[in-house]
Amino acid sequence: MLSDYLQTVDWSRAQFAMTAIYHWLFVPLTLGLSIICAIMETIYYRTGDPFWKRTAKFWMRLFGINFAIGVATGLILEFEFGTNWSNYSHFVGDIFGAPLAIEGLMAFFLESTMFGLFFFGWNRLSKRGHLAVTALMALGTNLSAILILIANAWMQDPVGSTFNPVTMRMELTDFAALVFNHTAQSKFVHTVAAGYVTGSLFVLAISAWYLLKDKHVEFARRSFRIAAAFGVAGTLSVIVLGDESGYAVSESQKSKLAALEAMWETEPAPAGFNIVAWPNEEKEANDWEIKVPYMLGLIATRSTTEQLPGIREIRAKNKERIVSGVQAVIALEDMRKNPDNAAAKEQFKKHEADMGYGLLVKRYVEDVRQATPEMIEKAAKDSVPMVAPLFWSFRLMVGLGFLMLGLFVAAIWLSITNTHRQHPLLLKLFLFSLPAPWIANTCGWFVAEYGRQPWTVFGLLPTHLSTSSLSAASLWGSIGGFVGFYTLLLIVEMYLMVKFARQGPGSLGTGRYDRDVHHVAHA
Repeated sequence: MLSDYLQTVDWSRAQFAMTAIYHWLFVPLTLGLSIICAIMETIYYRTGDPFWKRTAKFWMRLFGINFAIGVATGLILEFEFGTNWSNYSHFVGDIFGAPLAIEGLMAFFLESTMFGLFFFGWNRLSKRGHLAVTALMALGTNLSAILILIANAWMQDPVGSTFNPVTMRMELTDFAALVFNHTAQSKFVHTVAAGYVTGSLFVLAISAWYLLKDKHVEFARRSFRIAAAFGVAGTLSVIVLGDESGYAVSESQKSKLAALEAMWETEPAPAGFNIVAWPNEEKEANDWEIKVPYMLGLIATRSTTEQLPGIREIRAKNKERIVSGVQAVIALEDMRKNPDNAAAKEQFKKHEADMGYGLLVKRYVEDVRQATPEMIEKAAKDSVPMVAPLFWSFRLMVGLGFLMLGLFVAAIWLSITNTHRQHPLLLKLFLFSLPAPWIANTCGWFVAEYGRQPWTVFGLLPTHLSTSSLSAASLWGSIGGFVGFYTLLLIVEMYLMVKFARQGPGSLGTGRYDRDVHHVAHA
């Protein structure tokens, strides 16, 4: 029975991960293109040059395709909280639902309304009015991101809330703490900036393709220049806020930090940073490593004296918290049988802070009173995620981030020197690097979510207690359906993107870009 339950948990996780990954293919590009188009239209508003109007309209056409399919994939994710994760929804609905409700009622309707006005308002609104629409659409897109990330950040660092043992639910006590959660703020800027990088490289790659083909040259050069400048700013923001995110993780999720750095033992402060290593899960050690002394401690703690715990120390402390938490779970069960049990209330109050850790044992035994030392040891081992997946995902993400920074710097140099045609290899590199931001974004998402395991809400609600009462067979069917449907949407998007990208700005029907690549030289 327990194995069937765990199988349901695993398949529920697989389904949510699959739908989230598909959705995440579209979100970063939406974030990036919305700002880039707003920049281009701002130039049009300031200069009155119709060239920039046509340029903004072309890139916004690609934005529109991506936005529509992104919405379709995102809606299913919200329904999955109720269908696949009903226990989680019951436990945290008062808190998690608040930012999601605001996102749906305010941010999403703002961006969708402005989306319609953008496409149909060019000839009905003034230049200033249409620019305001574009700016509000970009604002709505970013507001959606921050509200969703506030909800996600609470799962990583559950602040501003308390557990009610009577209702068995988490209750919101401080909305300001939820909104201004340090984890949420750093996560928002880091994630949104990653979207800006994605949009920038998208524009850069397509523009590079035009330059290689000697098509729409002036259009490509100007789009290339804006993408390069915006890309450098976005990439530097990602790197800086990545550092801030690391600092937040060191405060709220020491197990994630220790795992992604393959730090098995506690080191004297400041700890060294493993540039590369080969983690060995069986030995609980690295077979080899290349380390920079002091670097991790300085980045993660911003001090030379604060010590970062290693995996073994974290597990030992978590084992103590599991033993304490079992007492809290026992007391809670006694209180549910007899709400007036004063001894149970006192016991729960004493061990309440460790209740979530006690629930980890329920993966191995339903009645925690029957938990053996071996079960507690297994639960303690579960409290830190596997090292290798986190370690390599994080380094792939960071490596791609610095690669893209180099690409954007090179692109700025080409723009300043106006030597695009003299460096076709660089242009090809820009084109073939197009998948890089999507790979980096997916790695970042994986690090954030897998690194939180075994928790749905860190330190409070284990993942294996968060699911709905679904059979594995029903999940197989829905996964198959979603994969088929999402793959179809992806094919549709790729077809439309390639079609309009091949046509270039001439697809707008003006005919201004097809006959003479030099006609806008003075535009």
